[in-house]
Amino acid sequence: MKKWECTVCSYVHTGDEAPEKCPKCGAPKDKFIELPQDKVELIEKSARTNSLEMELFGVMETVVDICEEGIDINLDPGCKKLFEKARDEAVVLLEIIKAELKTHMNKGKF
Repeated sequence: MKKWECTVCSYVHTGDEAPEKCPKCGAPKDKFIELPQDKVELIEKSARTNSLEMELFGVMETVVDICEEGIDINLDPGCKKLFEKARDEAVVLLEIIKAELKTHMNKGKF
């Protein structure tokens, strides 16, 4: 399927033809350009990577929740230490994922 980019606002449309007007900014059809295949592939890879990173973000949020419950149970020092370490590592990963997604957005890869 072809991809078309609005030269006014960078909205990307997928379809055989460009839309009659841009859904984002209202620019007419003639303001769209067909993207070359290499850029289409980059957009598709970026979309998949972003999706995977957001999925991982959700998993890390779940890890934090699980660890908080384990910390609250406080069965013994060894268990509590394990849960605290896992929680702390998950929190770091959450921040790294946010930073990476921000980098993607700044590069127009979102």
